[in-house]
Amino acid sequence: MGGDSVGHLERLVAELSTHGLLARVVRTQSGRTFVRVINPEATSLSENVTCRPTPDVPDWWYCWSWGERMHTADDPAGAATKVARVLAAVGE
Repeated sequence: MGGDSVGHLERLVAELSTHGLLARVVRTQSGRTFVRVINPEATSLSENVTCRPTPDVPDWWYCWSWGERMHTADDPAGAATKVARVLAAVGE
């Protein structure tokens, strides 16, 4: 799937909100773009998600803050489910 990172990130933000998470696209002065995600029930639980194409496959991927691929960008709902699981407060 083609596209650009901002479009993919905006679709992820919309899906994250359905999981009750606070999310927004952040654009730094250096040009880096990512989604900042926070669990409003436990604000210490947060993550920055990036989106980038991968050279070995013709797809865009959502990636964790440490760079590991998380989920293909053509399925923002699936990616949001993974992020929600990671950011779930104990007992939820």
